[in-house]
Amino acid sequence: MASVVCLGILVADVVGKPIESFPARGTLATVERMELHAGGCAANTGISLARLGVPTAVLGKIGADGFGDFLSHTLQKNGVDVSGVVADPASSTSASMVAVHADGERTFLHHTGANAAYTAGDVLWPVIEAADILHIAGPYLMERFLGQDCADVLRKAKSLGKMTTLDTVWDFTGRWMETLAPSLPFVDYALPSLEEAQHITGQKTPRDIAQVFLDHGVGTVGIKLGEAGAYLRTSSGEELTLPPLRVEAVDALGAGDAWVAGFLCGLTHGWDLERTARFANTVGACCVQALGATTGIRSFEETEQMSKGLRDA
Repeated sequence: MASVVCLGILVADVVGKPIESFPARGTLATVERMELHAGGCAANTGISLARLGVPTAVLGKIGADGFGDFLSHTLQKNGVDVSGVVADPASSTSASMVAVHADGERTFLHHTGANAAYTAGDVLWPVIEAADILHIAGPYLMERFLGQDCADVLRKAKSLGKMTTLDTVWDFTGRWMETLAPSLPFVDYALPSLEEAQHITGQKTPRDIAQVFLDHGVGTVGIKLGEAGAYLRTSSGEELTLPPLRVEAVDALGAGDAWVAGFLCGLTHGWDLERTARFANTVGACCVQALGATTGIRSFEETEQMSKGLRDA
């Protein structure tokens, strides 16, 4: 039985490093590394949670193809419950070509695939009913789910007494708040990145961004600030800014999802906001030390030890 259910995007990531520019049309260039990884917010967060010892299930949609087989196998190998993952023969599995720059920044070419076909009708409710937390992961790339379907699922989860959390990705349609607003009154914790949150709210500073989310009914806002750490604010007035941890960054792929996994892990332990956020920072720091979205994630015990040993930047 899962404690956390991650409902969202599942993506096969073809990761190359280092790539500073693409070769001229019709030519070939080599890279030092090229690997296939499980990706997408739901997969990344789910695998990270499982490695942290949190019983986790993933809900989403894949195609009946090689990439889909790979994602399903990888999730199961990491101890994630995939009973709610739909294999749709009419869709192709979502995939990304990820160019990792020498400084760890990433550029993506993305195929939305089966993620765009997921709807509220695909939700396997017994999985959610048995869990404590429903996490919505990357709804902007779920074309048929974003909007009213997402709001309805969150509303029902709240009515069942579940804690609800939400993380975003880039909205290539540019609609941002228009499609997300119906869901926000049913979100206990909104956990976006700074740049995405700026586009959603039209505000620039973390404090002003958080106020917009709170005004729309969110209980607590946690904004991932990348190299600047994290900012958190609650509807009751608690406010925190936490610096990042000092590590050697290899690849930023999945760092935000790792941070969210750390945060959700803290919620399952019932920790206060500051301890939860500090643990999230540590999981994010683990992530960026290895190539791939989940390669660097450690066990709960190792992560706790790392959290004690690393100094704030």
